[in-house]
Amino acid sequence: MALEYTIAYLLLGGNLGDRPKNLQLAIELLEQEAGEVLSVSSIYETAAWGKEDQPDFLNQAVKISTKFDALELLNKALEIELKLGRIRKEKWGERLIDIDLILFGNDIINIEGKLQIPHPQMQNRGFVMKPLAEIAPNVKHPVLGKTILEIAENILDDLEVNKL
Repeated sequence: MALEYTIAYLLLGGNLGDRPKNLQLAIELLEQEAGEVLSVSSIYETAAWGKEDQPDFLNQAVKISTKFDALELLNKALEIELKLGRIRKEKWGERLIDIDLILFGNDIINIEGKLQIPHPQMQNRGFVMKPLAEIAPNVKHPVLGKTILEIAENILDDLEVNKL
């Protein structure tokens, strides 16, 4: 029996160390450990969100094909963060790397305290929607029923998100 693969979208981010290198290393580890990387957005720079007294973030969206279920993929992402030196000190704090699972196929998942898919705040954050719209403009948000591009074009977030 053939394995089933799911298309998932992740958002990478970081604001410490060699930011572009950390994003690249995360992509390489995702390819090795989580699934085939099908496409990657440009890199975007954004001021910190939530806790603003820290360096600007670089963000990048990644599309992968994975054989893992959503919780397994999340755990792989967390393992990759640790391998790259991520230390969780405070919510929205500075970090070497962050890997968020944004969409997992058309699934709607709510595992209390562990995982919510689609990411519950994605539609409110330009730093998520701009890179995602670049690689998945016609993908529909499974709850809102709008395409990623439609959401990105109508976002209320006023943080500047600049393509590098």
